[in-house]
Amino acid sequence: MDRMTMAAPTAKKLPAPKPKAASRRSSGPRRPGRPSGSAAGPEQRNRLLDTALNLFARYGIADTPLSAIAREAGVTPAMLHYYFKTRDQLLDVLIDERIQPRRAEIGKTFDVHAGDPVTVITRLAERLMQTATEHPWFPGLWMREVFSDNGLLRQRMVKRYGRLHHQATIDCLTQWQAEGRINPDIEPSLLFMSIFGLTVVPLVATKSWGKDVPGMTLSAADIARHAVALISHGITPCK
Repeated sequence: MDRMTMAAPTAKKLPAPKPKAASRRSSGPRRPGRPSGSAAGPEQRNRLLDTALNLFARYGIADTPLSAIAREAGVTPAMLHYYFKTRDQLLDVLIDERIQPRRAEIGKTFDVHAGDPVTVITRLAERLMQTATEHPWFPGLWMREVFSDNGLLRQRMVKRYGRLHHQATIDCLTQWQAEGRINPDIEPSLLFMSIFGLTVVPLVATKSWGKDVPGMTLSAADIARHAVALISHGITPCK
């Protein structure tokens, strides 16, 4: 997935910060440690991670400073820095705890159903739809930061996890072609992006289309079935 490219969504600008209210002076020096004035713990940390993912998907990593994440989460910059000293550290935590587990779950398809190409493609489409449905940040973040040539997320993922998983997928598809089990004209390095474009992109688009076309309702299962039909049989009628 790390070598694929796709035009990133139109860049959005972060809203301007609101004027700060006058703060009261502390009656005495504060002891070192966790910043005061906000709840802390696992829930706070998870909320900061969720906020960062949503802002990264909406505006891009490079255009989202830590101060914007703190403001959106309703905490002070000091509180954010208590958990994540730098943006790179925050990004590494997001990759390890939120993104890589999703990638691993999607990639399991090739291990569990390696003997059946059609089943692999079907399960891959279904898992992509499930991931995009359960994690709304996934489509925007992937298109902006993974499929883009200069995506910071892609660069960081390669640095932490390498390209072995992506290469293993390509090798599997290449072997199926050599065995005559899938179309030899398929480009292995483009298969994931093709499935992504046939599943996740329509899932996002139909949210707007549904408002314009009365009575039009497409479920995630409908879109996944359509994608698998196109990849498996194209537009040739099944006999």
